[in-house]
Amino acid sequence: MLVVHGGGATLTGAYGTLPVSADAVAILPPGEHGLSLASGGLALVLATDRPDLPVSAAINAGEPDDGRIAPTGVPYARAEPLRRPWISLIADIAPPAGNPRLRFLQSATMSINLVAYDGPRGKTALSPHKHADIQQGTLAIAGDYVHHLRTPWGKDANQWIADVHLPAAPGTLLLIPPELIHTTEGVGDTRHVLIDIFAPVRRDFRDKGWIANAGDYAPPPS
Repeated sequence: MLVVHGGGATLTGAYGTLPVSADAVAILPPGEHGLSLASGGLALVLATDRPDLPVSAAINAGEPDDGRIAPTGVPYARAEPLRRPWISLIADIAPPAGNPRLRFLQSATMSINLVAYDGPRGKTALSPHKHADIQQGTLAIAGDYVHHLRTPWGKDANQWIADVHLPAAPGTLLLIPPELIHTTEGVGDTRHVLIDIFAPVRRDFRDKGWIANAGDYAPPPS
């Protein structure tokens, strides 16, 4: 997937040349792509597989594997092959009923939650939760945030960990491991834009009807 923020871009590939507006998202077919950005633009490339890069290129390559994290698994199958980029303005993606801050999309191997709103997120409307087998990435694009993090208590109080309230500026990425209770609060009166990143695809989001393009993909057998 490709997310463009703050300025437009141009994509090139076997499909020709395509414009990408500011504040848009694209799902790219397999193959090589060229990208040029307009002044002030920011491009984010999200992928579960980068054969052009060694695993050692990851900034957290030295960390041990977490056996709780579910593998990406078998990709979802598209109803029709993707022969050229699918491009949409983020604002044109239908939000789930009752929550206009959120836009959900998926590809064959991942899903994202595009979050955008003006002003602070009210302290009375936060959503602390945890995942059993998911590692979530939360990437701040615009606005300032506080990530509220809580490690669940076990029987041994000597191992309890105090809650963390972590400030996060634009350009920061938080990796949230399984079982960590978390919620993110946008602070300040500015525009807030962030992306929650998941792999594999969040089947629970599909089941709730939240993923706007879920009809383009068939899930693998359970």
